Amino acid sequence: MKKDLTTLFLAALLAFFSATIYAADYKLINVSYDPTRELYKEFNEAFKKHYKALTGDTVNVTPTHGGSSKQARAVIDGVDADVVTLALAYDIDSIAEKAKLLSPDWQKRLPDNSTPYTSTVVFLVRKGNPKNIKTWDDLIKPGVGVVAANPKTSGVARWSYLAGWGYILKKELGDLKKLHDSQFAKEVEAAQKKALAYTTEVYKHVESLDSGARGSTLAFAQRELGDVLLAWENEAVLALKEFGNDKFDIVVPPISILAEPPVAIVDKTVDKRGTRKIAEAYLNFLYSKEGQEIVAKHFYRPRDKEILAKYSKNFIKVELFTIDEVFGGWQKAQKEHFEDGGIYDSIFKKINK
Repeated sequence: MKKDLTTLFLAALLAFFSATIYAADYKLINVSYDPTRELYKEFNEAFKKHYKALTGDTVNVTPTHGGSSKQARAVIDGVDADVVTLALAYDIDSIAEKAKLLSPDWQKRLPDNSTPYTSTVVFLVRKGNPKNIKTWDDLIKPGVGVVAANPKTSGVARWSYLAGWGYILKKELGDLKKLHDSQFAKEVEAAQKKALAYTTEVYKHVESLDSGARGSTLAFAQRELGDVLLAWENEAVLALKEFGNDKFDIVVPPISILAEPPVAIVDKTVDKRGTRKIAEAYLNFLYSKEGQEIVAKHFYRPRDKEILAKYSKNFIKVELFTIDEVFGGWQKAQKEHFEDGGIYDSIFKKINK
């Protein structure tokens, strides 16, 4: 009997030390965009527990945050990222095209074009909405000061710019399908001119143009610049929580754009660092029930329909158009509007003459 107990004890001890020996510590780097700090702080801890329970290994995720295009540029310039979780597809496309760090078909690897959650652009206004800002038209009323981020560096800035432009097209055309029907070419041309005039007027009203979403929020909330902030939906909610419901209101315009912030594995980095398996598990965990719960708690719109229904009170229903149906996708929108010498640059030059 004593011999049997000794044998069992030694077997248990051996199992413990074997697990200790073979368990490993890993580091994963997530290069993300500006307002995801709170989301990934909670998500990273949840993933660490999940992966530890699954494999016995410890994964410490190091996130970095900034304007989406600046973050993409940092990766292109040599910052090691196992995964990127950025504000728009074009920024990941640019990493694939310019640095060849991942496959051009990266969006096909995960569900929903590698977009585990969505968002939209809303208005954050002073308490009581003293300037009565309700729609995109109200941004250009006399005396209204707008706070936005810079479309050359920020994801939400480009989504906001395109949301306003698309709103005018919808207002003028009624049916956005006319954009792709040659028989309405003259009507579309006139609508595009009105959208350009409107967007130019919006930027005449801009009082602060920060490089990223979080900087713009601080300019509006702490420095008290402007009357309205063009913000991510989740960033607006966070501002209410951080600075107080007695200071601001959220206005959801009746029409806005469906913002789809994508995620991807950076192939060359994970292969060099031996972290592909962990990176895949990390991004797949975003699509899990637990991951989608965390997404919804931080006021991003989850893809999981059950989770979305559970948190439906967090999200106001709004008519959303997509970048594909209005602008022909991110590659086309980037080239026409935001590349050097594009429409945004012409607007900026006109305003600053």
